[in-house]
Amino acid sequence: MASILSKESNVVQDPPFARILFSDTRFAIVWTIIRIFVGWQWLSAGLGKLSNPAWMQTGEALKGFWASAVVVPETGKAPIAFDWYRSFLQGMLDAGAYTWFAPLIAVGEVLVGVALIIGAFVGIAAFFAAFMNWNFIMAGTASTNGLLLVLAILLILAWKTAGHYGADYFLLRLLGTPWGRKSAEQNELVAVRA
Repeated sequence: MASILSKESNVVQDPPFARILFSDTRFAIVWTIIRIFVGWQWLSAGLGKLSNPAWMQTGEALKGFWASAVVVPETGKAPIAFDWYRSFLQGMLDAGAYTWFAPLIAVGEVLVGVALIIGAFVGIAAFFAAFMNWNFIMAGTASTNGLLLVLAILLILAWKTAGHYGADYFLLRLLGTPWGRKSAEQNELVAVRA
């Protein structure tokens, strides 16, 4: 029976299914479709907010969303299940943070959408997409957030190939990865010493 630890290090190897699904460029087309779908959802949501003064100027749209998440007027109960998150939103309301946070959300949604659609820094963009989806779910909004959260997590896992048919094809080769740069620098140092 083969060991799951590589012989060169103490790194646990991914199972073959995970390596094929998340690291093999033959699955890049699947991730491209998912990436563009998720990106379009964020871009269309953000563009609607950019042209809305209640989001970009006053923040009243976000204020209303937070207020309804903290307490529902008809029932007097909040849709938020966790007291700490309810307190967090109440603190944001009390501080008037909706005035600057609403434009931040709108611009963030557009940037995440564009990055996913063009395939630039897919893992990072998918992380922020998942983070926004998680926050919307925590505030009591179901809608499509659950599905988009799962798809964003999958894109995070497939970051190496999700942008293969996109800007990451060039960006990852140009910029490299932190762990790739270190070994390249070490190889140059060893070559110079030899």
